[in-house]
Amino acid sequence: MFKNLINMNLNLSQAFKALAFSVLLVSVLVTKVTAADESSYSSITSSPDTSLTTTDSTTTGSTATSSISVSKFNSDSLIVEDKSRKRSIPVELYYPLAEFNCREASLCPVMILSSGYGLLHTEYQFISQHFQQRGYLVIAVRHELPSDPPLSRIQPFAETRHENWQRGADTLNFIQHYFSEQYVTSQYLNQKLSLADSSSYIAEHFDFKHITLVGHSNGGDISALLANTGASNIDNKVDYISRIITLDHRRVPLPRDPAIKVLSIRASDYPADTGVLPSEGEDASNISVIMIDGSRHNDMNDYGPKWLKDKILSLIDDHMQI
Repeated sequence: MFKNLINMNLNLSQAFKALAFSVLLVSVLVTKVTAADESSYSSITSSPDTSLTTTDSTTTGSTATSSISVSKFNSDSLIVEDKSRKRSIPVELYYPLAEFNCREASLCPVMILSSGYGLLHTEYQFISQHFQQRGYLVIAVRHELPSDPPLSRIQPFAETRHENWQRGADTLNFIQHYFSEQYVTSQYLNQKLSLADSSSYIAEHFDFKHITLVGHSNGGDISALLANTGASNIDNKVDYISRIITLDHRRVPLPRDPAIKVLSIRASDYPADTGVLPSEGEDASNISVIMIDGSRHNDMNDYGPKWLKDKILSLIDDHMQI
């Protein structure tokens, strides 16, 4: 009997070990960690929903949605070389739908999208594809490279994270200049030759003088810094930003320049730093700040719930009418 008890304990021990290993394996396979800004990262245990839902802002009293075939949305994955900084920048170009017929006599608008820290530039397709449908060229930029130092977790962030923000602002400025050339470099064209389903790209068919910047979290901080102080290789502020949309950025003050229209969509779980948003009574008529009740900072991407993505798109569409 004693021997039977020992054998039973051994069997139970082996079973528990097998169960623990199975749980660990499953967690590794399905868990994605985002590090948009906070030291306490949130875990996401689902795949991003990249099916496009469009919002009809003309519908009164309700939000009407319709599905668009993803195959209609053409994009190119590219590595752009900034030789002056010895930096290889991954970008995704989302082309306007063909029916917009972008041309020099009828320029299509341009949006440059910056992801949150720890997220890929391709994990905001709910925004990128939405604006393809509205005739935009969307350039999604990956800022962090494996060789970059990690984002500082030490206060004061205005000092310890400035290098990260300035590096990102310099990247955005480079991207604007690179893709606004009349004819892009041979490197770009050579990459396109290897892509089976590429759209033609002619820079003069797009309006690079009035760009919309969109940034989530640290990407919003980068966008705001570029608007406030410019790039490190130029003396003056940039003059091609017409609109900035931030998704719960928290560290860099929004631009108070009346020539730049600003929308800041806020999550309800973390506050912004002092001075980032306009104070009560401040003259900042160019800035709209809207909080979404029940929303989370780390959900403002493709992994977030559908209701939140729909709400974000609806707010942006309304803002674009201004």
